Amino acid sequence: MSIEININCDLGEKSKHHSNKHDPDLLEIVNSANIACGYHAGDEETMNQVVEISKKNGVSIGAHPSFNDPENFGRERMNLSSSELEKLIIDQYEILQTISSSHGENVTHIKPHGALNNMACEDIDLATTLAKVIKRINPELIYLVPTGSKMEQAAKKLDMKIACEIFADRNYEDDGNLVSRKKPHALITDPEQAKKHVLKMVQTQSLNCHSGKQIPCEIDSVCIHGDNISSLETAKSIRKNLLDNGLKLETLNKMKKFI
Repeated sequence: MSIEININCDLGEKSKHHSNKHDPDLLEIVNSANIACGYHAGDEETMNQVVEISKKNGVSIGAHPSFNDPENFGRERMNLSSSELEKLIIDQYEILQTISSSHGENVTHIKPHGALNNMACEDIDLATTLAKVIKRINPELIYLVPTGSKMEQAAKKLDMKIACEIFADRNYEDDGNLVSRKKPHALITDPEQAKKHVLKMVQTQSLNCHSGKQIPCEIDSVCIHGDNISSLETAKSIRKNLLDNGLKLETLNKMKKFI
């Protein structure tokens, strides 16, 4: 039986920090789109565009909520109260759901962005707040979280629909966290290296750390970033390599574990 795997990508992130020119090409490669909801990047026009192309290409739609900080692309840490966090997530989900339903589509997953995601990976209280609000919005929503994180732990306690992701273009530390972007070996920009890195992790269901250590984990999805110089080539080579090795690519909402 072939292993099912999903490829996801953060899209609609048009801002002064980031171009969305590759979005249409990436939407021919990926299975699920995490769409910026206007708080760190993007606007109604980009949301409409990504939803429209996603629908045409059979790509499932997810909200990519962030701190309300377009100035810093949602990458600066902020300390918000539980009620502020709840409002943040609900408002962004509703913005995208309204646009999606105008195209006859639905938001089927949520993946937090940037500093919000990084903080929740480390902090079980924040992770629990996010998990509770997402489950309350709709218990059928799939929660896309970094594998091995506090976000995964919190969501499991609430018995949510969880998809665990790895990053195709990032190196890992021995504790399972991503190597900080401040370090020179944080990013993997060579498509050849990225595709081998991904295949090994998916086949062994473990993280490959930069040191060579392997950490067993669950892997349902591979995240490809659209903002690196080589991201399009990397995305194409990863997709081809997974298919060539007998894996079945699927949208998150059609994966067997969620049906």
